[in-house]
Amino acid sequence: MSINYKRWQKFFLFCFGLFIAAAFCMKWMEGDFWQGGQKFTIIGLEISYSKEKVAAILAGMDGHVKSILRYHLSFDFAFMAGVYPGIAALCMMAREKSGNSVLKKILIAFALLQIVAWGCDIAENCYLLNWIKNPTIGNEFGPYHFIVAAKWIIALAAALLAIPFAIKKRKQV
Repeated sequence: MSINYKRWQKFFLFCFGLFIAAAFCMKWMEGDFWQGGQKFTIIGLEISYSKEKVAAILAGMDGHVKSILRYHLSFDFAFMAGVYPGIAALCMMAREKSGNSVLKKILIAFALLQIVAWGCDIAENCYLLNWIKNPTIGNEFGPYHFIVAAKWIIALAAALLAIPFAIKKRKQV
């Protein structure tokens, strides 16, 4: 195995640890996501809830739930520092194992696109943090959903492409 691969692998493992630790903390907080006697989810706020439902949830939360949601979004910033560089490292590990020059270019492009996905995730959190303060959601709900979709598409496409190549055994020549 090349030195480059081993370096990317160590970096990936560090990122994976950060990802797991932050995910554990965020998951622990999600039990407190109640508003009006009903449970809500972060994924719902990101993807499936309508503009009206998001506004109603954010407007109807008591101070405790607002604090927990802000803490959750704060931990999400640490989660991002693990997940996006981790996916980039996974792409680079897969690139090191690939013999195909086109695939190598695609993998490095996906690695670099993690910066865009990370930026989208930061913007998403900023929207949510602003809406917690002022739950009036104007015309920014459309761009918010576009940003969320872009983040998920870039991150998942990169991970799904890279994982099979990163875990396969390299043929000895």
